[in-house]
Amino acid sequence: MSRAIDIPAADGTIDALIFTPDNADGPLPAVVLFTDIGGLRPCYHEKAQRIADNGYAVLMPNIYYRDAAGAIVPEGKSFRDPDVRPTLVEYADHLSPETQSRDFIALLECIDAEAEFADGKLGVVGYCMTSAFALRMAAEHPDRVAAVAGFHSARLAEADDPASLVNVVEAIKARVYFGHADKDELLPPEQIARMDEALARAGVHFTTELYKGAPHGYTAQDAAGSYHAEADALHYKRLATLLEETL
Repeated sequence: MSRAIDIPAADGTIDALIFTPDNADGPLPAVVLFTDIGGLRPCYHEKAQRIADNGYAVLMPNIYYRDAAGAIVPEGKSFRDPDVRPTLVEYADHLSPETQSRDFIALLECIDAEAEFADGKLGVVGYCMTSAFALRMAAEHPDRVAAVAGFHSARLAEADDPASLVNVVEAIKARVYFGHADKDELLPPEQIARMDEALARAGVHFTTELYKGAPHGYTAQDAAGSYHAEADALHYKRLATLLEETL
């Protein structure tokens, strides 16, 4: 079950979807789902519904609302297609830490206002570049976010990056889980180690797991050459456990 919603934000109106289980009885713990670079599309609708079916109300915003509403990737295409990727990269470049921060506030106000969402703490999950969004949201709203998950993360801890997440993780109170793709060109071992070190130094309760043999984008069912069924199944299992134990 899903419904569309328009969320007032500082930079415009975020088009988003709220997913709940069929025949949901009363408000449910909130989970914010940030899509990968491909944005809103059917495989992420399916992902959000599958998470919701475990007993959550899932809010999935269009991260690209400043540039376009709804789906960006044409049907039958994926973020790997050379005629699609430049547009996605252009839109993604507009999502600075400052714009993300303004959007987090709007999403939390939506959760506070809509009937599907229960009071209390929430979970945040991100994929690819939005693993960083999820981590940043937990750092900026530590009293709201109880769980963070990131899968096939990208550029989490680049060296000499003044906006790197390693500089903000000390504020996190949430439990953190990362499912990294093996030999991911967008998150090499040195970045994984740099992030793990920062989380450990900050005393964050975190788990890092390497999905052996999984390519970057392993949960994206619409991307040939990226999807990895075994890793995708494991990601759902780990996410379900994290949310159950924290929410």
